[in-house]
Amino acid sequence: MARSRPELNAGSMADIAFLLLIFFLVTTTMDVDVGITRMLPPPIDPNAPEPPPVRERNVFVVLVDRHDRLMVEGQITSVDRLKEQTKNFLLNPTNDPTMPEKRIQEIPHLGEMEVSRGVISLQNDRNTSYEMYIAVQNELAAAINEIRDDVSKEHFGIEFSELRDQELIDAVRTAVPMAISEAEPKDIGGR
Repeated sequence: MARSRPELNAGSMADIAFLLLIFFLVTTTMDVDVGITRMLPPPIDPNAPEPPPVRERNVFVVLVDRHDRLMVEGQITSVDRLKEQTKNFLLNPTNDPTMPEKRIQEIPHLGEMEVSRGVISLQNDRNTSYEMYIAVQNELAAAINEIRDDVSKEHFGIEFSELRDQELIDAVRTAVPMAISEAEPKDIGGR
């Protein structure tokens, strides 16, 4: 007499595999990419005229070397001081002739305002750590955002981040431009 082979119920195995898959998907964390949200400038028009040179007094030089040392305007400093130094440079509250010029500009919704011609020149070494690079970027952006908040509070009574009207946002951005020039990383030096 022929023996019958016992059969396994494959349906329940598929259910178990599906439950295990769901369990691992729910309990596993996925790495989320983080980065700097910054709008890149448009490509340069080859037919555009040469831009005018920037006067030295209008340039705020920020360097980071391969050992993550921060140098601002030729002086070694810390990341903690960078935001205040940047704000002081851009605002030039004492109208110091060695700091950036200001021009009077008529801005819709704001009226006539002094707008800084200051440009932040950021240069880092190829071997600068990513953490230091991000820390410097954050401090520079924080300085500009604080100035924008002050302008927005003065004219509209709310912080810049709370503005919803695009015309008001554009007005504050015109009054306080995000003028950060980033050079290609190179070997800056340092031992």
